[in-house]
Amino acid sequence: MNDHPVIARIRLNPHSCDVQRDLRDATQMHRTVMRMVPDNLGNAPRQQAGLLYRLEETDTSSTLLVQAATLDPARLPTGYGQADVKSLAPMFTALRKGLGVRYRIVLNPAKRERLSLEQKGKRGRIVPLSGADADQWWLRRAAEAGLDLHVLTPTSMEPARPRGRDATRMRHSLLRYDGTATVTDPDALEDAVIHGIGRGKPYGAGLLSLAPAATA
Repeated sequence: MNDHPVIARIRLNPHSCDVQRDLRDATQMHRTVMRMVPDNLGNAPRQQAGLLYRLEETDTSSTLLVQAATLDPARLPTGYGQADVKSLAPMFTALRKGLGVRYRIVLNPAKRERLSLEQKGKRGRIVPLSGADADQWWLRRAAEAGLDLHVLTPTSMEPARPRGRDATRMRHSLLRYDGTATVTDPDALEDAVIHGIGRGKPYGAGLLSLAPAATA
């Protein structure tokens, strides 16, 4: 995997049966975006490809952002959407300590349940976080990722619902955060952009988008 992934912005075709299926089924959406990365990547192909994605929906359109080391939108189903691919190299080059940025990320804030001493050796279930607990989770993770948050505005998203015979029955609660921040550690931030943040990456969480903050 190279140090400068690419990102594809795909304006989805609402009349495509494949798009309609993927918007209903998080498992199918993951399979579709994985079609854009090379084959034969081993037992953990998403991680090997560095693939992250996020769905952005408005009242009039749906856009899919897909990031990976390399992407080939021609491998998407026919008529799936119009794709524009660009390198993230210029963004990484611009990162520096003290830089003001705007950010957007969809997250699956969660923690592992603590078990009693009698259950020592067992793993607690994953508990989704909401409200102030989710905000504090994102503040901590952002700091680890080299961002000092100034504004964090949460928006509740539709939970990701994997379907199919082999899919987990667990719904993945999703929150989108938008806001502004200052870069404190460019290296940590680059790593967070490349590898994503938190759980739920196969279901559209973890992709961190950055843009320069407007200056007065």
